[in-house]
Amino acid sequence: MAHLGGGPYLLGLDGGTEGVRAGIFDASGHVIAFARAPYGTAHERPGWAEQDPADWWAATVEATRSAIASSGVSPSAIRALAVACTSCTVVALDANGVPLRPALIWMDVRAAAQAKRIAATGDPALKYSGYDKTSAEWLLSKVLWLSDNEPETYRSAVHICEYTDWLGWRLTGEWAVSINTAAIRGYYDRHAGGWPISLFDAVGLHDLVDKLPSRVVDMGDTLGRLSAEAAEALGLPAGTPVAEGGADAFVGQVGLDVVAPGRVALITGSSHLHLAQTAIASYAPGMFGSYTDAVVPGQYTIEGGQVSTGSVMHWFRDIATGSWFDAPVVTGEAAWARLAGYAARIPPGSDGLLALDFWQGNRTPYVDAEARGMLWGLSLSHTPAHIYRAIIEAVCFGTENIFRTFRASGHDLTDIVACGGATNTDIWMQTHADVSGLPISLTAVPEAVSLGAAALASVAGNVHPDVATAARSMVSVVRRIEPDQGAHEAYQFFLDRYVASYGAMRDLMHEVVEHVNG
Repeated sequence: MAHLGGGPYLLGLDGGTEGVRAGIFDASGHVIAFARAPYGTAHERPGWAEQDPADWWAATVEATRSAIASSGVSPSAIRALAVACTSCTVVALDANGVPLRPALIWMDVRAAAQAKRIAATGDPALKYSGYDKTSAEWLLSKVLWLSDNEPETYRSAVHICEYTDWLGWRLTGEWAVSINTAAIRGYYDRHAGGWPISLFDAVGLHDLVDKLPSRVVDMGDTLGRLSAEAAEALGLPAGTPVAEGGADAFVGQVGLDVVAPGRVALITGSSHLHLAQTAIASYAPGMFGSYTDAVVPGQYTIEGGQVSTGSVMHWFRDIATGSWFDAPVVTGEAAWARLAGYAARIPPGSDGLLALDFWQGNRTPYVDAEARGMLWGLSLSHTPAHIYRAIIEAVCFGTENIFRTFRASGHDLTDIVACGGATNTDIWMQTHADVSGLPISLTAVPEAVSLGAAALASVAGNVHPDVATAARSMVSVVRRIEPDQGAHEAYQFFLDRYVASYGAMRDLMHEVVEHVNG
């Protein structure tokens, strides 16, 4: 906990997949307090994932009150707040903002058929999702699913928006959409006229634009002020400025100070996300973006992603420790330490064992929900430590494959700034650096999303003049991991075989998935 002075302090709210995390920071980005409140997710069918927005609000209240109580900060010293939430998490509402059904959260992929219909239109806006494909996770795919399968819900919806937008309304009473969520998941481009009306029309959603918020606000600009009702619930003064937020990972970019071209944010957890800024727009298959003004006005944002990274590691740990059998022979943390220790002695390439990290499909560069994971090259000489290392290498190969796509589109990458669970595993971070040949910086505040939200709040609260200055002032690097050039060269052979593996197995993967799913 930082030494308390008179402030000002900033509140960053991170609405994640499993709960809300509230962080209070000073103007230099020092942590004053953190608190978390959980909520659940319903998975009624395979590929479905829903949440109740009422749970979001209850968790927001609980986490905020807990953070304030533990901080020792006077509520009146909190200059401003901002939110960052999962995306694309879609909610349909009546005229009073009451949800008509549970929200379809980001991981809900029921709209795969609708995504294929959208891609088949060939609309120019599809350049933001790689031209010939789109994702079942994105806004239009989910809304089209609602229109197809719950037409009364769609017809009755006065407002359709994302988690970030709904929470912003709940805090301020203002209906608006973040330029960030609109650009990254809704094909919005203010330089091309705003919402992609031709694409909406092409899939029969002629009235969708009337249901979306008409006010579009840049991240860090003032969305509104805390309403009396919200202030009473949170324990903050009414009228406290609320900055416009955005999607959690992109707000995390700000919390990593990746707000200028050259650097790339590596946001790790159950999945990996790769985000970078560029001064010039470019569009290519296998790369999401370039999104206009999505993080910093006047710049573009490019995006790559891996669906299953940390989740694959946990999958393997449960098998290796016996947890899957409810009879673990070693605890989780001890298992990680032992596996990492043995894996560190294994040379690059895991003695000929390779993996594909597509346990839940591939987000980029293949945008292939029917891709599946692989382990190949196994022999009786391979140990669990080899499998552990091969999975780590596969994740790092997948990241570098995304970086190759970025570079092929003209984006020069100079260094990586990382946050999330993988940063706690030295071998994983070193392998990322070695495979990509780029140094990795780790920052003082691992909770980059909460810090990024606080940085946005600092702009609306007139603590810092703009987002770039806020990031520079509030983010500090505490460790730098340099790549080993010899390991980098050794990895290139195996990286090329990783890439070739997908091409060799793609059709067989699809045939098996189609057969199993009927």
